[in-house]
Order: sequence, then C-alpha cells, then structure tokens
Amino acid sequence: MIEEISFEDFQKVDIRIGTIIEVNDFPKARKPAYQLKIDFGDLGVKKSSAQITDLYTKEDLLNRQIMAIVNFSPRQIANFMSECLVLGVYHSERDVVLLQVSKTAVNGEQIC
Repeated sequence: MIEEISFEDFQKVDIRIGTIIEVNDFPKARKPAYQLKIDFGDLGVKKSSAQITDLYTKEDLLNRQIMAIVNFSPRQIANFMSECLVLGVYHSERDVVLLQVSKTAVNGEQIC
C-alpha cells in the first residue's frame, strides 16, 4: 500500500537540477558507491554518495545533469558527509538508473 502525503508535504521536498563536476571512488562505503560533487548553480556545490557503480562509470557521470533532493539534513556515510540525495529508479534488484532532464537545464533550477 502506498502511503498518501499532503500537497504541503510534497512542497517541503526541494528537488533541483545539478551537474556532476567530480566523481571519485568510495572504497570505505559498505556497498559500492561513488563520491560525487554536484554544481547546483546559485545553491553552490554539494557532495553526495551514490550507489550507482553497476550501470555508470566515472567517465559516464562527469558533466551529466541529474536531479537531487537538496534539503535533506547532511548524512555521515563512513568518512564522507553526503549533503544531497541523487534521484534514481531501481532497474533491477540493485541497479539504479539516474533520473535526468531530457534537455539541458540551468543548474539549481527547481523541479515542480
């Protein structure tokens, strides 16, 4: 069963467009992951840990525009502070396909 939320709950979630500007391996993560630095325009650069190593290489990710929730509290993952949540869809049991824009957008633009 899907839990319903109010429109006001949805409005609290701040989803923005950003461009991945740096990708590093994350050997200390429990599950295979990358450390990402993402440019959100006027919001600045935020870091994220993303378990997307099965379908994406570091080269695939560099300069790719993605969607991310930018108003979560920072979360400590091993020795890394993740500041946003990159959005994706489970393609299979563990493979994540990133959500992305179909045309180039301005970094920091809000999803509505």
